[in-house]
Amino acid sequence: MKKLQARKVSESEMTTARLMMPTDANVIGNVFGGSIMKYMDEVAAIVAWRHAGKNVVTASIDRMNFYAPVYVGNLLILKAAVNYVGHTSMEIGVRIEAVDPSTRQGTHTGSCYLTYVALDEKGKPTAIPPLVATTKDEKRRFKEAKTRRRLRDAEVAVLKAG
Repeated sequence: MKKLQARKVSESEMTTARLMMPTDANVIGNVFGGSIMKYMDEVAAIVAWRHAGKNVVTASIDRMNFYAPVYVGNLLILKAAVNYVGHTSMEIGVRIEAVDPSTRQGTHTGSCYLTYVALDEKGKPTAIPPLVATTKDEKRRFKEAKTRRRLRDAEVAVLKAG
């Protein structure tokens, strides 16, 4: 089996912006949490796919907290990067911000961690490249993600034993 070449966080991270439209919101202009989560899942999946170089599927989404509302007319800024890589899965962190285009005022509205699994041509989990964390922040996020991974694994073990 060929050894996969490690990839840097910077090779797959990305930032994207979406204009929040009336179709994303309720009748008084608050953007639905589900709309935000859909866009979050999309950007995280792209980052995971760029890292793995293969099809990926969402395996889990950690608790999602909304810190502030997002309104129609805001720019939704989604910043996503690989935090941790296992053998076939990886954690992607997403930071969500809302920016009022007229004032340019930005607000951190939420953050979330998503786990993706890479799939081979037959739809089975497959190995992905290791992650190279180079900056102090990337190394901190890697360490924190490794802890979250252990906690997720322990939770799954308890549920299966249950």
